[in-house]
Amino acid sequence: MAGTYSPPFRPLSAEEDAALMQKINATNPDIVWVGLSTPKQERWMAAHVGQVRAPVLIGVGAAFDFHAGLKAQAPRWIQRSGLEWLFRLSQEPRRLWRRYLINNPLFVLLVVQQALGWRRHEMQ
Repeated sequence: MAGTYSPPFRPLSAEEDAALMQKINATNPDIVWVGLSTPKQERWMAAHVGQVRAPVLIGVGAAFDFHAGLKAQAPRWIQRSGLEWLFRLSQEPRRLWRRYLINNPLFVLLVVQQALGWRRHEMQ
């Protein structure tokens, strides 16, 4: 392990962000594991591609919390049935309701519309 960093619960200043990039790059990592929760970790990785010199950035969501025993994981049968999202929603409804009941169905709808040619998304 090359190091860890736990950011404050606010956006970093430009100076803090530059210092973080220096710190990460100084360790010469092969993989940077980002556990900030969705969608914050995806936004952070997209904003820092090209700045972080690691060849791989991986968003791990709650995996660190599961492995550290801080959050309960769904029983195996729930995981295998594809209902782990429902278990997690029951554990943290105030935090996850919007993601599972609004954002995810909207994402599926947009993917279907794009697949059918009804909507086009330009890559940036």
